[in-house]
Amino acid sequence: MIPFLDLQSINKQYRAELIEACTRVIDSGWYIGGKELEQFEHKFANYCGTQFAIGVANGLDALILTLNAWKELGKLKDGDEVIVPSNTYIASILAITANNLTPVLVEPDNQTYNIDPIKIEEAITSKTKVILPVHLYGQLAQMPEIMEIADKYNLLVLEDSAQSHGAEIDGKKAGNWGDASGFSFYPGKNLGALGDAGAVTTNDQELAQMLYALRNYGSHEKYKNLVPGMNSRLDDIQAAMLDIKLNFLDREVNHRREIANLYLTQIKNPEIILPLSNVDATQYHQHVWHLFVIRSKNRIALQKYLADHGVQTLIHYPLPPHKQQAYKEWNNLSYPISEQIHEEVISLPISPTLSLKEAEKVIQLCNGFKV
Repeated sequence: MIPFLDLQSINKQYRAELIEACTRVIDSGWYIGGKELEQFEHKFANYCGTQFAIGVANGLDALILTLNAWKELGKLKDGDEVIVPSNTYIASILAITANNLTPVLVEPDNQTYNIDPIKIEEAITSKTKVILPVHLYGQLAQMPEIMEIADKYNLLVLEDSAQSHGAEIDGKKAGNWGDASGFSFYPGKNLGALGDAGAVTTNDQELAQMLYALRNYGSHEKYKNLVPGMNSRLDDIQAAMLDIKLNFLDREVNHRREIANLYLTQIKNPEIILPLSNVDATQYHQHVWHLFVIRSKNRIALQKYLADHGVQTLIHYPLPPHKQQAYKEWNNLSYPISEQIHEEVISLPISPTLSLKEAEKVIQLCNGFKV
């Protein structure tokens, strides 16, 4: 079986370094808010090109805390509207509603699967205060155009960079485009911890200082709480693991790009729609290929066919947010592009330890699929 993602083999590459880092933390006797966290925050900020990286417990908290911080700083209030793609993973929307803000769902471009800037501008009202673009599957949204819109209407921009560590446009990386960005280091991400972890990147010192407090019960100084915060801290063991793995992120991304290029150039089956099929090839180098997502009108048959021949695939994601029971008030709304995407997408194996030979087998099978 060719696994969709073999985390054991990925982390085995760095086993000695990870054990050494873990041992160092254990022996230090300092497990929360220590030197390992400070070192990783500094290193990740440098990698993204930002002044600050604030470690938090997970990617969802990164988004929740940033919106919360803007409320505490007087930049947002209950009921303000946040524009968000209608085909995102539900976490992007949970962060909005958790802050008593109003999500405004906007359809994506049907080739890149990222939010459509033209539709963003059409959705802006007097209540719009934030654009929350999601860099889905590992490719940046059209950030130059989105930032122009934000500047035009004086809007905040919060990037959801959970799937896009290292992705860039013209040398500017994910996390350094908007006013802030939320990252996830869930184990399956391109930069994955060995547990849950996340971070916020920003160049705004006032926002960073508020986030340092909010992640730690709202405390700027021990036992003094200026705002009602929460416990959302990136612990030192996970920070140490991430610090090691960040050293190898670009190398792993380059391997993902090699696999993606094979898929893009060698899968020829008309039953399969490839990502970015009509987009200039130079854009592939901006993509970090967290996922390689194809589409097929016969998705279920294709997935079964691949599984029967020893290839594991996953579906990201079977239901769009507006069809989830959690947001049942939206269930009758229509977002046809998102609905089509969610009905047709299927993710092929792609990872730092997937061999070229295995990728070639996936290609051969995809080309042999018949309805």
